[in-house]
Amino acid sequence: MLSIANNVKYEIVINKSRFINYLIKIENQEEVKKEIDSIKQLEKGATHYCYAYILGNVKHFSDDGEPSGTAGMPILNVLESNKLDHILSVSVRYFGGIKLGAGGLVRAYTKSVTSALEKAQIVELEKGYSFKITCDFHDKAIIENAISNLEILSINYSDKINYIIQCNEKRFLVIKEALDKNKIEISNIKEIMTISNNKY
Repeated sequence: MLSIANNVKYEIVINKSRFINYLIKIENQEEVKKEIDSIKQLEKGATHYCYAYILGNVKHFSDDGEPSGTAGMPILNVLESNKLDHILSVSVRYFGGIKLGAGGLVRAYTKSVTSALEKAQIVELEKGYSFKITCDFHDKAIIENAISNLEILSINYSDKINYIIQCNEKRFLVIKEALDKNKIEISNIKEIMTISNNKY
């Protein structure tokens, strides 16, 4: 399964209309609405906010007022043809005064997302987890040994140490076994897609 390593924003101008494409990594459908709302705030005054997303078997698109089939579906087609998943592509259009026609719109929206993808780093995804580890200070060495070389999203020090970590499924099971053995608390376990070590 392929996706993007980092979010991308890319702008092109076609016949005086500005097309700004946002490629965004997503984990769930709740994030889709949040990201689109955020882009609408950033790009106030745009004429259209057309989008498509793929989340496993869920695929959806919107022409947002453009003629039917001229925006959302072409964006989705590009995502599908690149075998991408867990991705949202929003193409924001600022109308420049020249009508592009149905064929011109299909080409413009296709080019908008294709150009943004050329700037993206494509990676392979695999199933993983984000989770929280809570431990006493005297267990710090055990934790840091268990999570070496992993992505630590945050560390918070209070009366205990709280780590937020993410990793692939295989590593998660090894860590969980080690922590269970030492009676160290693991919580807030969420299934996510992580970047595989096998770069595409």
